[in-house]
Amino acid sequence: MNRFYLPFVAIGAALVATPTLAVNPAQSSSVAVDASVDRTTAEERANTARLNAEQAARAKTDNIVYEQEVSAATQQVAHDEAEFVDETAAYEAEKARIAAEAAAERLQWEADVAACKAGDRNRCAKVEVRPAGVPQNDQ
Repeated sequence: MNRFYLPFVAIGAALVATPTLAVNPAQSSSVAVDASVDRTTAEERANTARLNAEQAARAKTDNIVYEQEVSAATQQVAHDEAEFVDETAAYEAEKARIAAEAAAERLQWEADVAACKAGDRNRCAKVEVRPAGVPQNDQ
């Protein structure tokens, strides 16, 4: 006696019912014969083969496009990283140049102050003398 029953198979968190054919050992030879019979027409098999070939071609094209996109993205990331490294190096070099310039100016100022205090009036800061009544322009 052939009968169908639906055992539940756990897949992840969901339960899925799958039809299963209960086989009576006395009828196992006839079931094997019935299972091997292809009940499709030649036209259906040809159509299935055509559809499978079309899907395989689309999948191959999709895979090629995907690989090209991954390659382009990888190249863009490498370019962006190299650009970042270059820009960071330029920034750090400019920062170091400005710090060195400021340090040199400070050393010159300190030397001028020391020389002024020692009596060298040529190295003293110049004081701008304004006539009385002229406003100071602090722009």
